[in-house]
Amino acid sequence: MENELRFAVLIDADNISDKYIKIILDETASNGIATYKRIYGDWTSQRMNSWKSVLLENSVVPMQQYSYTTGKNATDSAMIIDAMDILYSGTVDGFCLCSSDSDFTRLASRIREAGMQVIGMGESKTPKPFISACNQFKYLDLLYEQRLQEAAEEAEDEAADAAEEAAAAVAAQRGSQNQGGKVDYANYPSVLAGVEPEQQNKNRSGSGGRSRSQRQRELRRIKRTINAIIEQFSDEEDWIFSGKLGDQLAKRLPDFDVRNYGYKKFTSFVNSLGDYEVRKISAGNGQQQIYIRLRNK
Repeated sequence: MENELRFAVLIDADNISDKYIKIILDETASNGIATYKRIYGDWTSQRMNSWKSVLLENSVVPMQQYSYTTGKNATDSAMIIDAMDILYSGTVDGFCLCSSDSDFTRLASRIREAGMQVIGMGESKTPKPFISACNQFKYLDLLYEQRLQEAAEEAEDEAADAAEEAAAAVAAQRGSQNQGGKVDYANYPSVLAGVEPEQQNKNRSGSGGRSRSQRQRELRRIKRTINAIIEQFSDEEDWIFSGKLGDQLAKRLPDFDVRNYGYKKFTSFVNSLGDYEVRKISAGNGQQQIYIRLRNK
């Protein structure tokens, strides 16, 4: 706990939806401790009502900023001033800047110049300059889509399990099990009424509304970067430790996250690209070290 990084979480309520609050805090917790949790906006405006219900629940402090004139974003200015005050206080090790607005590009750069970590969070529409100014960038809409998909799959599994249990109970009651000890569900259509048949494997691309061509461009960019890293850091047999590859990839592509493509493990994502060999070596104590290299074609 003592070595965990301390982060200031600053949220631009003008262009971040309240539905992302859990993802924002979970992603911050994966990197350290949120010592500041502030959200900026004009709380006299009715369009902020959706945020108000989640602020107390998540202990996020609302920072009031009136809109002095039409067309001027006073919220951005207030958030930037606060960020600089926190920076000079020396009480944090990094910032989580939650916005899809390019106006925070210079702020992210300035914080990095001070030797601190900057984690950006916003939607896929976020301009590239802001993304590049961050050490890491998380696409909230893609992560949100993935959570919805996982929740739907869990609900389907629970419904299927409940249906099987109900069918088994009916079969046991009627004494109608087949010779193999399995329930003949075909005899009980009423029990399974309304339950969807097992679906085919779903597309786990985590596209988030991206077109197929856009996704292919992103994958080509990732492959080029991986190839460059392997060329620079691989051993004499062209193998590179997966941890080294992952670290370098995150440094060069701040918005890279395997979850954007429907995977939970880096190695699984690399395997899916089809261009790389993966080798696992026992390191003792049941641990394995994973190495990756470009596949010979």
